[in-house]
Amino acid sequence: MATTVLHKANTRGHADHGWLNAHHSFSFASWYNPDRLQFGVLRVLNDDTVAAGMGFGTHPHDNMEIITIPLEGDLAHKDSMGNTEVIKTGDIQVMSAGTGIQHSEFNPNADQQTKLFQIWLFPKTKNVTPRYQQITLDASEQKNNFAQILSPNQDDEGVWIHQDAWFYLADFDAGFIKTYTVKKEENGIYVFVISGTITVDGQELETRDGLGITDFRTLEIKATTDAKFLLMEIPMKQ
Repeated sequence: MATTVLHKANTRGHADHGWLNAHHSFSFASWYNPDRLQFGVLRVLNDDTVAAGMGFGTHPHDNMEIITIPLEGDLAHKDSMGNTEVIKTGDIQVMSAGTGIQHSEFNPNADQQTKLFQIWLFPKTKNVTPRYQQITLDASEQKNNFAQILSPNQDDEGVWIHQDAWFYLADFDAGFIKTYTVKKEENGIYVFVISGTITVDGQELETRDGLGITDFRTLEIKATTDAKFLLMEIPMKQ
């Protein structure tokens, strides 16, 4: 019997710093909720809007897999590994922080805000050599499909990380139904709605709602309106 945990959009943590408007699905920074520490190895799911010309100063990370998905605008990235890149809408970026990195991120545009998801997963292996990867996704593959954007495998579709996780982006037309089958039996999934409305095994989810599900083999996902969503299959044990 599948077990679910529902996180409605309006129950997330919220911090408006002026330059940064952030919503937290899990405890982060000054927002602490003992019932919302993590879901399996998913530790952070931040829904950030960065004002024009602003950003995060240089700061450290270690032993975390960090995934950034821009939704609108661009994000300039600089790190202690020597990478200086701009992540654009339609890209995905990953960093394995491993033994330790420092990086900064800012919105390079003077006239446009940047919207992004930043996601942290605990790694399968600690103290790996830090690494960086960035690719541009093919949005057409997401139409009425689970388009894989991340996996544990270097030679698979999308980026790869040090964890037995698979991420998918989907863009469903209203009324479209597709079944998801878990790749690794003990994994769970966390579905996060980017826009529109879907049902996951009958549970309705609206824009920016999240749903965690464990103890299942297959799930039926139906778009009740045109909808975009992120599906993350992740280990439940750290």
